[in-house]
Amino acid sequence: MAAPEEAMPQQQGLILQRGQAELLLHKLDDRLTVAFRDPDVDLLEIVPGLMYRPLPLLHKDFLMQEVIVPPEDLEMVLDSARASEEILFASHVYQLAYSIDSFVYLTNQMTLQFENSLSNNEHVGFGDRHNLKLIRPIVGLENTYLYELTKDSTANPIKLANQLRVLPGINLAEANVILPQESLGVPSVIPSDPLFQEQWYLHSPDLDSPELPQGIDAVGAWEITKGDRSVVVAIADDSIDLDHPDFQGEGKIVAPYDFGDNDFLPNPDHDQESHGTACAGLAIAEETGTGIVGVAPDCALMPLKTTGYLDDDSIEAIFTWAVNKGADVISCSWNAAAVHFPLSLRQSAAIHYAATEGRDGKGCVIVFAAGNANRPLDGTIYERGWHNKMLYGPTAWLNGYATHPDVIAVGACTSNNLKAIYSNWGSELSVCAPSNNAAPGMWFAEHGYLPTAPEIQDELAGATILSTDALGDLGYGQGHFTRDFGGTSSACPLVAGVAALVLSANPMLSALEVKEIIENSAEKIIDPRRDRQLGLQLGTYNAQGHSRWFGYGKVNAKAAVQIASTQFVDVEDPQFSAEETNDLEMDIPDDSTAGVTSLVAFEDVGVIKDVAVQVRSPTNT
Repeated sequence: MAAPEEAMPQQQGLILQRGQAELLLHKLDDRLTVAFRDPDVDLLEIVPGLMYRPLPLLHKDFLMQEVIVPPEDLEMVLDSARASEEILFASHVYQLAYSIDSFVYLTNQMTLQFENSLSNNEHVGFGDRHNLKLIRPIVGLENTYLYELTKDSTANPIKLANQLRVLPGINLAEANVILPQESLGVPSVIPSDPLFQEQWYLHSPDLDSPELPQGIDAVGAWEITKGDRSVVVAIADDSIDLDHPDFQGEGKIVAPYDFGDNDFLPNPDHDQESHGTACAGLAIAEETGTGIVGVAPDCALMPLKTTGYLDDDSIEAIFTWAVNKGADVISCSWNAAAVHFPLSLRQSAAIHYAATEGRDGKGCVIVFAAGNANRPLDGTIYERGWHNKMLYGPTAWLNGYATHPDVIAVGACTSNNLKAIYSNWGSELSVCAPSNNAAPGMWFAEHGYLPTAPEIQDELAGATILSTDALGDLGYGQGHFTRDFGGTSSACPLVAGVAALVLSANPMLSALEVKEIIENSAEKIIDPRRDRQLGLQLGTYNAQGHSRWFGYGKVNAKAAVQIASTQFVDVEDPQFSAEETNDLEMDIPDDSTAGVTSLVAFEDVGVIKDVAVQVRSPTNT
């Protein structure tokens, strides 16, 4: 792909900058987005006689609608909308070139990172020269600012980012775009057993009876702790039903928020918002004696209802709120609805900020689901057999959230300690946790949940997952509980619950130490079989104890809590920090496990608690 400075002018609006990656876009000819100053304004008042279908998009600062129009009317409608004082901005809608059902919506914001040599006055003057309004600095990033396009801006934010990125003094320019959020749940069959007995995933593994469902030994961990109300687990998802009986109890709910409606009631509004309630139950459902119980039942719940879109503002808002309101663990069972999508600079920084600055500098433990397509978290697969050739040929897959170095990426195994067929995999996977078994698939905006090709014809062995459900008609089914839940969506909050137990046993641990404990205490389950879809055999472990299918193994709650409550209990805060650097320039080879060595000398003497390493390219990016 051509770099921005080499791109023809007509291509500049079709290259999306994300971190250090460039993504090719296709412009759609039958839809646009408009952002209204006044929510009561109708587009028909601006373009009379227009035949269109509005689809609402939520944003915290303005009402934004996706408008589907006949292709021959698109440019006329765009021109009319942009000329109206009632409309903040109007934009084309795009698709990712290699993920043709992943829609990309533009906002009127962009992020600029300047070189250290530029003064603050030059930052302000830069915005004035390019008709950009300075909004604020980006927390945790030096010389990085959020700007807003104005009516006088000469290009859309994607094209403008490409134009600005090549100017002297600019390290990075990124448009803030919105992508639909993909919930990572997979349906399963519905059994009918008593509630707690159905929660096999919490029970102790019985290695002498491999035919029985094998759990994570939360019951064993409860001998040490069932959690503590001071430890708060944030569940960021489509909604959480605050009225559910298993979320009741003194001090159970902490700092709830709905980022779509900007209020404190993250309850479901319709029957497609049950996912978060099920995730929350697996992590922290209260022990009431009438329903189910979560991994960490005595911990508190911070229920956060997302907008359903993954623009920079939304991600910043989620993690900033969680940090400011005292979350200890943040559980995210979702991903961008895209085959290949790296994080923007702001999104990556927001996660890093929470993982390092949360909990008064000890860091929030951030847990992400790996996804359900049976594809690598970061890698290329030769695709064929997809519906309508939706994917074909060498296809690069990337889950920017699960591959972020500060998170715990969670895959799924079955009740019999084998790989869940759908579970995504790779060297970035931290651990796995029990879930159901089902055919691989991925969410596409226009077509729903589609199976990945080729389809799995064999019987899918494995027990199913029981959790809390949104009440009444808004749930997956009638009643307060669902047996129709699974995927890496259910594996993720189980690990989040274990992290909460670990912090309940030892609240002095850093987020990095919690991650290391969970990985080091994991059970080394093995799956020697060949994958029935891709033909791979990745169910064993390398010399470093890592499996591409299972990470460092299946999470074990009892073992993790035992380590936390003994080995690390006397760790003191660091008495000093030391920083050294070298200026050696070295080539880092791709796809090499050997890597390179660059020595840095320290003269200080003491016990090492944490080590942080930063590598800069010659261009300081």
